[in-house]
Amino acid sequence: MTDTKEYLRKPKWIRVKAPTSKEYNETRKLMRGKNLFTVCEEAACPNIGECWKNKHATFMILGDTCTRACAFCNVKTGRPLNVDPHEPQNTADAVASMGLSHVVITSVDRDDLDDGGADQFIKVIKAIRETSPSTTIEILTPDFRNKPGAIEAVAEAKPDVFNHNLETVPRLYPKIRPGARYYHSLRLLETVKKVDPSIFTKSGIMVGLGEERMEISQIMDDMRMADIDFMTIGQYLQPTPRHAKLVRYVTPDEFKSYERMAKGKGFLLVSSTPLTRSSYHAGADFEKLRAAREQKLAALKAAE
Repeated sequence: MTDTKEYLRKPKWIRVKAPTSKEYNETRKLMRGKNLFTVCEEAACPNIGECWKNKHATFMILGDTCTRACAFCNVKTGRPLNVDPHEPQNTADAVASMGLSHVVITSVDRDDLDDGGADQFIKVIKAIRETSPSTTIEILTPDFRNKPGAIEAVAEAKPDVFNHNLETVPRLYPKIRPGARYYHSLRLLETVKKVDPSIFTKSGIMVGLGEERMEISQIMDDMRMADIDFMTIGQYLQPTPRHAKLVRYVTPDEFKSYERMAKGKGFLLVSSTPLTRSSYHAGADFEKLRAAREQKLAALKAAE
């Protein structure tokens, strides 16, 4: 266990205000009323005040208890409850109530389920499509490791964005993400593109865990080989003394440098800031993704 005295002092660029807005309280009340969870709360996201004030929330389906114990994650680990059959429609109703033009759906890992929770993702996507047909849907899935056919089934449900985070460099997987496998996660996103090339793919990593710059560069190359469209890079923040130790705070200038590096490797979009998280500004980023793809296609057509 890490002693609290070892915590590094937060620099000014990473500090955020506590959430107090009326919209924040309204969103919280809505989630409780529909028996829904959000990763914003469960993972102690630093952007919750800003996002909820703007009526943006990332829904976390399949309960609030994860079957894995990743060293970086604040979501609780244990024996999950049964899958809630009302969750898809409750989620769709909440999306409609909030008037969301773009929604992000994630989940805990459910290694206890035969399909890893894939069917629940499909049902949620379908319910939102029926209730809010103009809403674009982004999913952030677990890795569906040892769940044959799950990735393909979810991709066939046609989310607009399919996100799965690599989280960190391969060297740190045994310590940070012991239940996962780096190359399996890469293949997941590669598989999505094979099922439906029109789906935008997205992946993110945390920095500040002791990774080296060349390792970040290699991850970028691996992502581009898997045809991933959008990369996010954010600062790791140690949730509690029991979690993986924060090695250092990466400076804003370094984040800018990573952004330039990634853009040079051909990503359609890159978000690289200390407070970047997978679903931070997801709606605005989706519009940028569409515009970037259209611009790229136009350039290719003009070159023919």
